[in-house]
Amino acid sequence: MIDSYTLIREIHTIPMESSKWLAAVASIWIQCSSGASYAFGIYSPVLKSSQAYDQSTLDTVSVFKDIGANAGILSGLLYTAVAATPSSGTGRFPFLHGGPWVVHLAGAVQCFAGYFFMWLAVTGIIDRPPMAVMSLFMFIAAHAQTFLNTANVVAAVQNFPDHSGTIVGIMKGFLGLSGAILIQVYQTLFNNNPSSLILMLALLPTIVTLMLMFLVTVHETPSRNEEKHLNGFLLISLVIAAYLLFLRILENVVIFPQWAKIITFLVLLALLCSPIIVVVKAQRVDLERLPPSITSSTSLLIDEPELESPNKLAIESLTDYDEVPTDTVQRKASFILQPDEQKNLWQAMCTIDFWFLFFAMICGMGSGLATINNISQIGESLGYTTLARSTLVSFWSIWNFLGRLGAGYVSDIFLLRRGCPRPLFMVFTLAAMTGGHVIIASGFPGNLYVGSLLVGICYGSQWSLMPTITKEIFGVVHMGTIFNTISIASPVGSYFFSVRVIGYIYDKEASGEGNSCFGTHCFMLSYFILASVSLFGVLVALALFYRTRRFYSRVLLC
Repeated sequence: MIDSYTLIREIHTIPMESSKWLAAVASIWIQCSSGASYAFGIYSPVLKSSQAYDQSTLDTVSVFKDIGANAGILSGLLYTAVAATPSSGTGRFPFLHGGPWVVHLAGAVQCFAGYFFMWLAVTGIIDRPPMAVMSLFMFIAAHAQTFLNTANVVAAVQNFPDHSGTIVGIMKGFLGLSGAILIQVYQTLFNNNPSSLILMLALLPTIVTLMLMFLVTVHETPSRNEEKHLNGFLLISLVIAAYLLFLRILENVVIFPQWAKIITFLVLLALLCSPIIVVVKAQRVDLERLPPSITSSTSLLIDEPELESPNKLAIESLTDYDEVPTDTVQRKASFILQPDEQKNLWQAMCTIDFWFLFFAMICGMGSGLATINNISQIGESLGYTTLARSTLVSFWSIWNFLGRLGAGYVSDIFLLRRGCPRPLFMVFTLAAMTGGHVIIASGFPGNLYVGSLLVGICYGSQWSLMPTITKEIFGVVHMGTIFNTISIASPVGSYFFSVRVIGYIYDKEASGEGNSCFGTHCFMLSYFILASVSLFGVLVALALFYRTRRFYSRVLLC
C-alpha cells in the first residue's frame, strides 16, 4: 500500500517529464522557421540588382550575413546568464523568472528589425542605403538566428544529456531543413516575388518564436526510454525531407496550378504539426509506468486544493534501470564531466583542442558557406535556369538537413555502442567535402546537383558534430558560449573564400554587361582552391582525433 505523500510525489513527476518533450517540439517548430539565412540564394539576385552591386560587393554583404548567423557569443553569454539553470517548478508561471524565452525574445526582435529594414531598402520605400548600412541590416537579421538556435540546442542538450548527438542532430537538422520549408511557403503564397520573401522572413520567424518561446523550458529528469521517442522525431523529419524533395523534383517536371500549390502546402503544414504525436506518446508511456494504485487514485487527487503547486514535490524517476544493460548505463552516466572538469570560454581557448576545432571549421564550414552563398551565380554561369537554381537552393537545405541529422545520430551509435570517438566522423565528412568541391570545379552537365549534395551533407555534418564535441570535451555549463565562439570560424572562412577567392576570381573573369561571367572557367580555379582547403581540414581533424581518443576512451569506460 502506498501512502498519500508518496502517491502525490510520484504522480507529479509526470508533468515535468512531459514538459521536456513539449519543449522539444516547440524548439523544432522554431527551428523550422529560423533558417532565413539559407534562403539568401533566392533573394540575392534582387538585392544585387536593386542596389546595383557587383559580385564582390554582394559577397561582402553576404559575409556580414554569415558573421551574424555564426557569431553567437552574445547569445551564449545571455543563455548562461538567464537560462542555464533548470526550471525550479515554483509558482504558477516559473518561466517568468528567466529561461530560454529571454534568448528567444532577443532573437525575434533582431529578426524583425533586420529583414524589415532590408525589405524597405529593396522595395525603394527608403532611399538606397550605403553598402555598410545594408551590411548592418543583414548582420542584425542573421544574428537573430544565433539566439534562436542557441536557446533551442542548449535547452535540448540539457533535457536529453544521454543522447546529445541525436538531439543536436534533430535541432540542427530542422534548422537546415527550414530553408526548403521557407522557400515552399514563399512559392505558395508570394508567387516568386523575391522582395516579398524578405518581408516574409521579417514576419514569419518572429511570430512563430513569440508564440512558442514560453514552452521551451529545461527539465533535467532521468532518462525514460528517450531513444524510442527521439527516433520518432527522426522519422518525422525524414518524412518531411522526403516530401520536400519530392515536391522540388515534381515542380521541375510539372507546372503546378495555384490550387495544387495550396494543397501541397497544407500537407506540409500537417507534417510539421505531427511531432506533437511524440509528446502524446511520451505522456501515455509515463502514465502506463505508474502502478495501478496510483493511476486509479489520480482523479481523486487532482481536485484537492493543496495540489495547486505540484512540482514542488517532484522527485526521482520511476525508471527501472534493471531493464537497461549495466554497461550502457555506466557509459551514458560517465560522459557527464565533473564540475572541476567543466571549462569556461577562456579556459577552453587555452587548449589546443579548441583551436583544432576552430581551424577544422574554417575549412569545412567556411568553404561550405561560400558554396551556398554563390550557388545561384555558379548555376547562372553554367547555364542553369532560374527554376533549376531555386531547386538547387532547396536541395541544399535538404542535404544540409540530412548531414546534420545523420552525423548526430550515426556518431551517437558508434560512440555509445562501440566507443568510436566523434572527431573521427569530422575527418570522414571533410574528406567527402573535398570530393564535392572537385566535382563543382569540373563543370560537367549536372555537376552542381552532385557536388552540392556532397558539400551540403558534409557542411551540415559539421554543424551537428562541432557543438556535440564541444559539449563532450568542455562540458555543458558554458557550451552555448564556447560552440558559438567556434562558430565564428564559419564567417571567417566564408569571407576569405567568398570575397578574396571566389568573388575576386569571378570579377577578374567577368566581361560584358552586368559584370557577368559565363562558362566553366568562372569558378573552376576557385573550387580547386576550396578542395585544397578541405583537404587541409582533414589533417587538422585527424590531429584532433588522435589528441582526444584517450579522453573518449576514459569517459566511456571502454
